[in-house]
Amino acid sequence: MYPTVAAFVLVAFFSICKGQHVNTCDVFPKDKYIEVGSNIEIWCQTSCVRGKIFWTLNNRRIDKSLSKTINSSHAVLALRNFTHHSATLQCHSADTQQVLGGTIIRTYTKPSKISCIWHYQNQIEGIPQLFTCNWEHQMNSSLKVNYTVLVNSSQVSESEICKSHVTTCTSKDMHISNKIHFNTNISVTVRATTAAWNASSDHYEFEPNTILKMIPPKINVTVLSNQLRVEWKRPFARRTCECQVKFSKADSDGTPEKVVSTVLDNTVNGKVIEKMESCTNYRVSARCALDKAPWSDWSQEKTVLTKLNETDVKLHLWRKIKPQKNGVRKVLAMWTEIPSTCQDTYTYTIKQIAYDEHMTGGNYTDTLCNSSTCGVDVNQAAHRINLSVFHNETLLAEDSVYVPAHGENRPQVTEIQTSTTDGVLLISWKPPDQPVRGYMVDWTHNGNQYYWKESKYTNTTLTGLLKKKPYNITVTPLFDDKTGHGTEALQVCSTVGGPGNITKVIVDVKDKSAYVTWNIESQEECSDTVINYTIFYSTREGPMLNVTVDSTKQDIVLKDLNPGSYYSMRIKAIGLTGTTESSEGYFYAKIFDPRLLTALSIGGSILIILVLSLGLCCATQWKKFREKPVPNPGLSSLALWPPSDPQKLNTGVNTFKAFIRSSESLYDQVYTEEPRRTPTPPLATGCIGNPASDQTEEYTDPTIGVAPDVQNEKSAEFVETQHLGSSRESTALLSSENSPFNPYRSQSSVETATQGTNKQCNRLPVKQQEKTAPVTVYVTLNMLEQNQGQ
Repeated sequence: MYPTVAAFVLVAFFSICKGQHVNTCDVFPKDKYIEVGSNIEIWCQTSCVRGKIFWTLNNRRIDKSLSKTINSSHAVLALRNFTHHSATLQCHSADTQQVLGGTIIRTYTKPSKISCIWHYQNQIEGIPQLFTCNWEHQMNSSLKVNYTVLVNSSQVSESEICKSHVTTCTSKDMHISNKIHFNTNISVTVRATTAAWNASSDHYEFEPNTILKMIPPKINVTVLSNQLRVEWKRPFARRTCECQVKFSKADSDGTPEKVVSTVLDNTVNGKVIEKMESCTNYRVSARCALDKAPWSDWSQEKTVLTKLNETDVKLHLWRKIKPQKNGVRKVLAMWTEIPSTCQDTYTYTIKQIAYDEHMTGGNYTDTLCNSSTCGVDVNQAAHRINLSVFHNETLLAEDSVYVPAHGENRPQVTEIQTSTTDGVLLISWKPPDQPVRGYMVDWTHNGNQYYWKESKYTNTTLTGLLKKKPYNITVTPLFDDKTGHGTEALQVCSTVGGPGNITKVIVDVKDKSAYVTWNIESQEECSDTVINYTIFYSTREGPMLNVTVDSTKQDIVLKDLNPGSYYSMRIKAIGLTGTTESSEGYFYAKIFDPRLLTALSIGGSILIILVLSLGLCCATQWKKFREKPVPNPGLSSLALWPPSDPQKLNTGVNTFKAFIRSSESLYDQVYTEEPRRTPTPPLATGCIGNPASDQTEEYTDPTIGVAPDVQNEKSAEFVETQHLGSSRESTALLSSENSPFNPYRSQSSVETATQGTNKQCNRLPVKQQEKTAPVTVYVTLNMLEQNQGQ
């Protein structure tokens, strides 16, 4: 129902304002806080416009039925059950769409779900000292809230007991003011106050006995032979209560806690007797509560050690047979020994008895054992192993097991199947044809420490295995007084590790490709089998590329790389049950193909070697050429052989005189430019123009040549000569260069022959006194043939 009085006041107020401000438009009230779910009216003054108006809530138009026009200058919007946390309301002109005014409406909630307890500050019986209440309050505002807890009853009027800024509050003087009595219900209210609003919760009524939290009981624990007895006194007389006793193992092995509940009437104290495991440390505590009241805290824990219960001694004797030399077999007996936590002393003895003697009561020997495994030697006959445990020479328990004879035909299981799931090993097998009373399953991962368990079914599960270890499992059938032969399953891993670590990654990079190789190493016994390898690589800009190869390859060529780019790369080995990855590496694709540079380097090296070789060869040849220079034909004296016809001999401008040595063929004498100086004896007297008394020193060398045939055979001759030491002393044997028959008329000698050489002088051959190494030169004489033809 709309508040008519408030509406009348608002209309009067707007009427007065209309007279003063005719053209003013706005929305009232401003920034209003209301409780969630309550109703509110918003007024809009429309003096500044004509025509209709409309409202919007958070920019969404509101149904026009919620708005009413009071007069020509005012309209009112009625909102019921308003639940928005915060909303903006605006008034608009329907004609111009102009916003005439607006306001923000915020909501708040009142405290709810109050719960209280009446409890003790000190663990002393009597009237509780503390009264604590908790509640819920949804705050959608940043305003600071102050809470006040008020209590009243039929005997006490409402009064404040505590204040707080959070949703919990504790009063510490309830016992002083006596505001709560055990037989009187109390009512609690929580009031929330802010600078803009205040709200009070509903009234919550409590019965004192239902909110009273008792003090923890004080317990006394007694250890019996195989039991624990727990006793305590009642916290409250004349009231029925329920108590719980909690037993938990001090060494947590996953065993759940054991809680025993008991109801105590107003005359009985607490007492619980419970059978527990032998020689085990237990933590014991208790708590109590009145009917429908909260539980007290757990009492202080007490730790006790239980005693050995002889009926709990279960040896579970078993054996493993290991063949030795000379027909002797090693039988390893193993059993479940009494826990070491038992503080008394216990001894174990083993008796190995031949099966025939055991049946007839034969003699046997005892072996004292100090641990839960003990080895004895037996021959190839069937035996029975007996185990006895003593406490202070008193027999506590005994057990025996059968050892078949060597080669004895005993039943055994077949078709053992194993599988692993989450570290649990599942085993199944096919039973023998004979009926059995059960099966013994034993397993080991190192051949030294064995575990075993008995099963009545053809399958079982093994738990608590070490991770990534290979296990050897044996299944043996059990009969009434004997055992069959054990059947060993294939070695199986408890869990399988990754495929191994990827190491030694080597990348040979070129410009557009990279050759990648790697190794895989595993240091674990149970490693996964590799199915394939996947190589992931990408540039800094991406995308991520990958290529896969099977497990037979540990190398790959990455193609179509971008020259001059940096690449990141990692290799993943994918197995049957897991994967492993290498660390991330980087490589740089070269700008040019290094093979091109190598080819250019090799080609350049070969070219340099060829150039150097050619230069060395040329230098060698030049050196030889320098050592054996070709003579200057201008310095040689050559002439045609005289023809057989005397008339031809007289033809020509000049007549050549042939130099003829006695008893030798005619040769043209050739002198080299660098003759060696050889002293010669003076010529004999009688030489024309050169008396014998002339002491001029001459340089001559024998001339070696191949003479042509007498029948005018024409051939080229090679002459070895020595040249005169000085050009002044060189003598022309024939006519000068002015002769038309001179084949070298186009050349000029270094020095012309002396005038008056027309005289002939026959030199006698003189024996050389000193042998000198001749200098060899080669001269072609084909020019003579050309002159002969003229």
